[in-house]
Amino acid sequence: MAGGDCEEEEQQTPLLQTSPHKLTGNVWTALAHIITGVIGSGVLSLAWSMAQLGWIAGPLSLLIFAFFTLVSASFICDVHLYANPNNGTTTMNRSYLQAVQTILGELLLLNLNIHLQLAYLLFSTLISGNKNGLVCGCLVYFSIFKTGVVYTITSAISMRAIRQSNCYHKEGHEGDCEYEDTYYMLVFGIVQIAASQIPNIFHTKWLSIIAATMSFTYSFIGMGLGLAQVIGQGKIEGSISGISTTNPAQKVWLVAQALGDIAFSFTFSLILLEIQSTLKSPPSQKETMKKASTIAIFTTSLFYLCCGGSGYAAFGDSTPGNLLTGFGFYEPFWLIDFGNACIVVHLVGGYQIYSQTLFAIVERWYAEKFPESVLTRDVGRVNPLRLCFRTTYVILTMAVGMIFPYFNQVVAFAGSVIFWPLTIYFPVEMYFVQKKVVPWSANWILLRIYSLFCLIVTLYILAGSIQGLITLRFG
Repeated sequence: MAGGDCEEEEQQTPLLQTSPHKLTGNVWTALAHIITGVIGSGVLSLAWSMAQLGWIAGPLSLLIFAFFTLVSASFICDVHLYANPNNGTTTMNRSYLQAVQTILGELLLLNLNIHLQLAYLLFSTLISGNKNGLVCGCLVYFSIFKTGVVYTITSAISMRAIRQSNCYHKEGHEGDCEYEDTYYMLVFGIVQIAASQIPNIFHTKWLSIIAATMSFTYSFIGMGLGLAQVIGQGKIEGSISGISTTNPAQKVWLVAQALGDIAFSFTFSLILLEIQSTLKSPPSQKETMKKASTIAIFTTSLFYLCCGGSGYAAFGDSTPGNLLTGFGFYEPFWLIDFGNACIVVHLVGGYQIYSQTLFAIVERWYAEKFPESVLTRDVGRVNPLRLCFRTTYVILTMAVGMIFPYFNQVVAFAGSVIFWPLTIYFPVEMYFVQKKVVPWSANWILLRIYSLFCLIVTLYILAGSIQGLITLRFG
């Protein structure tokens, strides 16, 4: 559906669920929101991923996942406005979950074709007898929650790294500078409890702009330090096949974890429709969003290649799991401190960009379910429901982060669990319905093969990330 078609539909059919907020967003605010969501601390793990994959498979994997993300973004932007053929109304889908419920409706996963039967078996204990919306809802909630956990872990590691960097500068590289992450997770949690009282995503534009600036800053610092190391040592480290291991099975699992880190670094499909709902028109919201998504994916892919490549070139087989916190670099200590401070500031904003989606869904549901509840009534400037639910949510993400404080493995697990269903499967299924794709047509067969391939990759990544978590947690 072209941008002009969307505008025509808005004039010819009743439009449901329009936004109550004044729409002021443009391609630049959308770009800031997306970059805040997508360029997370995962960018600093990509050098480690490159080290596992090598100089050919590493960059190629990055570009493949970027392509997957671009296809998904295009499909999702198309479903912001959905013309229902049954009643003639046009619905504005303001969230990913709403789009799935509106477009896929009551289709059971039991009715899916070909390889999707396998997915049904994987999720059968969860969704037996229920609807696509329930499955998508559980995955959406889990995806947002796991992002909060990853951001909590990463922020704590970065705050700890600042203290370690200063310690190494004073005591020398062999100094006793090991510290626990728990205290720093508590600090990050307190900040998030305060930040989570921001009413909704329409009030986070300034936070996204600051966070996006921070993400560029620490990415440039990591890339610059890597390039300086390469120039200083006069050679490029690394190999075609990546890190060698004595046990072939270990290599298989490490490659899976590396692909999981890359998958996590490109996951932002859940926030696209929320961002699209903030855009002013004309030009059409879909046109603006597709332009912003394309620029964002191109920019992030370039950053990922430069940061991952420069880090691997600098350290080769010794590449740390996180470029700024793994202490491949010790000097200049003030620049490393500044880079880690930028990570923390960025993740404060990134945490909110993702969490505001979940906050809106839960609070909207509660208000509709219990309209007379005292929790929904503001007491001065404080909303009791917002205060209680959001505080509890932040505490839960902290608790899980404290139990599993393993950066690369948690990032890989987070990327694997939701990559196929939310980035591939649901966008493809909504595309079939929106575009009325005929079964067994060339387009239908191509997208089924594409989805099957991504499912196989996801299962492989999931197995590797679980193996890594079990090994670290239980030895």
